Amino acid sequence: MIKADVAVVGLGAFGAATLYQLARAGVKAVGIDRFAPPHDQGSSHGDTRITRAGVGEGEAYVPFALRSHQIWRELEAESGEQLYLDCGLLIVDGAEEAEFHGKSGIGKCSVLAARNAGVEHSVLTPAEAMRAFSQFRLQGHELVYFEPGGGLVFPERCIAAQLKAAQRLGAQIVTDDAVARIEPGRHGVKVQTSSGLEVNAESAVICAGAWNPGLVGAPLAPMRLLRQTLHWFEPEDWSLYAPGRCPSFIWTHGAEPEASFYGFPAIAGMERRGVKIATEQYTAAIDSPEAIERHVDPSETAALFAAHVAGRMMGLKPGALHAAACVYTMAPDGDFVIDRHPQIERITLVSACSGHGFKHSAGAGEFIARLTLGEIVEPVAEFRLARPALQSG
Repeated sequence: MIKADVAVVGLGAFGAATLYQLARAGVKAVGIDRFAPPHDQGSSHGDTRITRAGVGEGEAYVPFALRSHQIWRELEAESGEQLYLDCGLLIVDGAEEAEFHGKSGIGKCSVLAARNAGVEHSVLTPAEAMRAFSQFRLQGHELVYFEPGGGLVFPERCIAAQLKAAQRLGAQIVTDDAVARIEPGRHGVKVQTSSGLEVNAESAVICAGAWNPGLVGAPLAPMRLLRQTLHWFEPEDWSLYAPGRCPSFIWTHGAEPEASFYGFPAIAGMERRGVKIATEQYTAAIDSPEAIERHVDPSETAALFAAHVAGRMMGLKPGALHAAACVYTMAPDGDFVIDRHPQIERITLVSACSGHGFKHSAGAGEFIARLTLGEIVEPVAEFRLARPALQSG
């Protein structure tokens, strides 16, 4: 049996960040994961994740993104490892009402969020964008947002750095042991694992990603699990897609949610070489994370290339050097859940990053730790469970 002040269930993006922040606060914390993080079974893998501070999905996210950038830099100084690459972030919004992460108008909303938060950015004409980044072929009508301080983070490195720091600060970590049950205990919360380990804590944070709905039940019933695929393409000219010449990017080109894609420069020294490009699908849900098809068929790569890359990204060879699958936990409105359990006050639920969570995770982990410890009384309104999208789900 383990006794702790706080138990953190799930040690992906948000769980690792929360455990680290609890340990920084001097709290006796234990983190539990069914695998050995960082791993490739959930939503926090794939070598790179986009980061940006002018967050068009909603201005409630901006403080989390800005604080995350600060925390990544602090961790870099401590660990000596690069976690955050500010290679720039380009948004090409080719359809004003295009839906992206459950929100429309990603381009104009990003401009507004950046202006209101004082985030350095520029609005480019399509011609200016193509002069700056000759890899891209625009049609001439697009709204183009560029954020020089945006770019990418390395998710596996970020998770590992925070878990190592948490352990140095006294946190205990249990891996390769699935949580089977979470229930109220005599003095807080009792967590039971599949190996028979019992953890008694004053409070708990459940941030198990795609496993959350199965653990929590009704409060997270509206969440959908969606398989997504990632593809690494070979450039004809590697230098054209190197950081400094190629930013991370998001591109919408139609009104329907699937008419968008995103990608990254080719990062030297990565095990999976190439220009990583992915799209998102919101229709084919899976019943459980175990049901995900991990193999990515070449036909999926061919379909992505034909629908999104061809005619827009110059000098990329069709056919993937590598491909991988991951899972999104998607809320109906595309927003997060960071709130207390409606029946068990000592449990904080963290779920549904809806495909845009990693860039916020370090700052959100700090917020979640403070919320769990009672230093923050009220959750962010946009992330409450008692919001219309979840009530009607």
